[in-house]
Amino acid sequence: MSKTYSYILFDLDGTLTDSGPGIMNGFAYAIEKMGGEVTDRAMLRKFVGPPLQDSFGKILGYGPEDTEKAIVYYRQYYFEKGGALENVVYPGIEKLLSDLKAEGKKLIVATSKSERGTNLVLEHFDLKKYFDFVATANDEDRPHKSDVIRYAFSECDITNPAQAVMVGDRENDVTAARTVGIDCIGVLYGYGDEEELTTAGATYLAQTAEDVKRIVS
Repeated sequence: MSKTYSYILFDLDGTLTDSGPGIMNGFAYAIEKMGGEVTDRAMLRKFVGPPLQDSFGKILGYGPEDTEKAIVYYRQYYFEKGGALENVVYPGIEKLLSDLKAEGKKLIVATSKSERGTNLVLEHFDLKKYFDFVATANDEDRPHKSDVIRYAFSECDITNPAQAVMVGDRENDVTAARTVGIDCIGVLYGYGDEEELTTAGATYLAQTAEDVKRIVS
């Protein structure tokens, strides 16, 4: 049984836009710049969503210094070589945001992406107008997705977690939502599959943007 939510927090990569091509190309570029080799493009899918530090450090096993160096290369591709715009809005997303806005819902972006990258994408696709607040990660006080959600709560004066729901496509979205005590909709059109999202503890699963609307309304 779904509940009615007043605040809808959206992940960006893999949830609002299919940013996979640019992100995967950025990782391939960085890995090769670091002297590595990408033999299987499919393995790069797992890097769409998690924070860059986790992807280079925990998943690829780079030490702290190499992680920082690799992130510089990744951002070089993403910002200077067009990676950010190797990207497309998912079907039904614009209508979903427009409809929820018309219903009086407060819409918030909560992403592990940098402020620069987030704004670049939202403005390019003209999505920023739908959101009441944009919460992004940084290396200082918001390194984790749970920090980003708490920041959004603080800035938007959300005091009742039961009124909020997180919409995301990866386990880090679900675990962050659970950490701060809110429900989470795992979307299956992004980069996480049913097993990943269910195992992480998603409250609901949605195949399409229309399913998200049905759940939150």
